[in-house]
Amino acid sequence: MTDQAEQRARVVAEAMSWLGTPYHPVARVKGAGVDCAQLPAAVYASAGVIAEIPLDEYSPQWHVNQTAELYLAEVLKHATEFDGPPGPGDFVLYHVGNTWAHGAIVTAWPTIVHALSGQCVTLGDGIRDPLAKKPLGQRRPRFFTLWPEAHS
Repeated sequence: MTDQAEQRARVVAEAMSWLGTPYHPVARVKGAGVDCAQLPAAVYASAGVIAEIPLDEYSPQWHVNQTAELYLAEVLKHATEFDGPPGPGDFVLYHVGNTWAHGAIVTAWPTIVHALSGQCVTLGDGIRDPLAKKPLGQRRPRFFTLWPEAHS
């Protein structure tokens, strides 16, 4: 198995280990609480793909009340955007409210692991997730990778 394949497998395994963790805004504790921004931060750091990202306070409703692309800006510090389709361990970002504000980790497209508000970390369908309030397929997805050489 290549280094990249091993890293991707670690990311997917770590993401799966968060399943069932309750949704809690601005939290990053496996089994206790996490949101859709802190889940990928925790997963990629635990898998050794990125350094740990400090947990800063932010409003859980920032994406509804402003247009500043805070989540997207953080993603772009660590990942490279590409057209898709995504592979295991890649990242997908959805437009919610006024900004790019819902992130998920791909296990095998379209299967994703994500934290849903009012629910928990769950496996979902990145195109037609019935658990999401609005099907993800009706949202504009953007794909990102931490292994840009794989998508060149």
